[in-house]
Amino acid sequence: MAKLQARSPSPVPPADGRQKRLKTSHSPSAPSTDYASHFYPGLLEDSNVQALRTSYANADPFKFAVIEKLFQDDLLRGVKDECLNELSFTEKETDIYKVNQTGDLASLSYLSDAQLQLFPNLLSLRDALYSPDFRRFIRAVTGCGPLSGVKQDMSVNSYTKRCHLLNHDDVIGTRRVSYILYMPLPYGQEWKKEYGGALELYPVRLSEEGVPEPEAVPAKAIPPSWNQFVFFEVQPGKSFHSVEEVVVGEEGHARLSISGWFHAAQEGEEGYVAESAAPELKSSREQLTSSSTIFTQYPDTSKTLHPDTPLSSEHIAFLTRFLNPVYLQLRTMKTLLARFAVESSLELHHFLSDALASELESGLLQADVADGLDGATRNGCIPPHTAADRILRQLQDDLFPSEAFGAWLSALTKLIVLSYAVEARRFRPGLDYTLATSEDDDARLDVVLGLTPQMKKEKNKKGKSKATQEDEEPFGWQTGEWGGWE
Repeated sequence: MAKLQARSPSPVPPADGRQKRLKTSHSPSAPSTDYASHFYPGLLEDSNVQALRTSYANADPFKFAVIEKLFQDDLLRGVKDECLNELSFTEKETDIYKVNQTGDLASLSYLSDAQLQLFPNLLSLRDALYSPDFRRFIRAVTGCGPLSGVKQDMSVNSYTKRCHLLNHDDVIGTRRVSYILYMPLPYGQEWKKEYGGALELYPVRLSEEGVPEPEAVPAKAIPPSWNQFVFFEVQPGKSFHSVEEVVVGEEGHARLSISGWFHAAQEGEEGYVAESAAPELKSSREQLTSSSTIFTQYPDTSKTLHPDTPLSSEHIAFLTRFLNPVYLQLRTMKTLLARFAVESSLELHHFLSDALASELESGLLQADVADGLDGATRNGCIPPHTAADRILRQLQDDLFPSEAFGAWLSALTKLIVLSYAVEARRFRPGLDYTLATSEDDDARLDVVLGLTPQMKKEKNKKGKSKATQEDEEPFGWQTGEWGGWE
């Protein structure tokens, strides 16, 4: 297996003062190098190029191509051994991915001669990928235009259990073509579909605002296989893809790959064209950073929502329909106000009234089980209209937007609540997620009501749980293994 190291801060510069240079510089190999000999026989022949071009043009849900054998097998086996024995992998995790990754392989050119001798196969593979012959090959298949040989952008990635990459379109800077070369482990064994780790490609639909967005379910899933090479042109609003979560946990199993991008020709290279107008469609990254929440103003009743104004009898009567009455008691509210003043947050348990919570939990559990969301399967769909759905709509449309709830929030926080935005969300395994975003406008008060039903452990034939209350281990959502936390 690959050598792993914990996530760490930015690397310290080398003792000799040399900074690690990336991306735009490398030492070009001698022009006489025979790169074609590294590739699988027949790969660069005109007949193969034509067949791939036809397949690429007719691919769905967007244009992509799959080459089942890219390199000579002895070269790739040597690359695999060098990756596992000589490279260190760092665990990286954000809101969109979890993966074990090396540094940028473009930096290999700045190693000493003694260090370079450790990576003869990896250097040969890298230089072959960015050679003029192979860049012409990629251009001929995709029609993507001139590609850079000096701007190399690639790394080795090891996806082990729980590693994943969420849906995105890869549009950043001058990227033109995305690629991935698979070296799944163990070598010589088939990577089974049930292991996860497939490359998933998504169709798009137009949102209400007319912006292309990916469907919830991929139209194409490509499981990894040894020496397989997948590539596609990077296109905003089209090239949506993800890496399915790896679920196999057996020792020695990893979705090992080399992935990266071919960039557009850089200044000074043949075919360079300066970037002019911005693309018509925004990338997924730009959409996230430019998104904004639409708020609705409360009616002009500032006296009612002022934090020093006591709740009116009408407000209390309305809130009693929904809230646990203990949270409407003056003594409780003063205690919570004091805590919020110190901690700037509150966590309120049993928030809804018992009758409402009981009816809601029962309906949600039934909907989850009916939809296969009970922890046993990964299927999911929007639930039918039920009693639980009716209550959710009351909470979303009646309680949270109400002046009474705004006044209650003001009383607990001493904040003047001017507007609101409310949405109900249901996250289904394998389908739904949200990414970390921020908006730099007005100060906000976040309010989250968790409505996930707790899963019950199976009972034995005598009607008793399999573990006593004292020694029962955390189960389901309580373990944190199912995700879904804020």
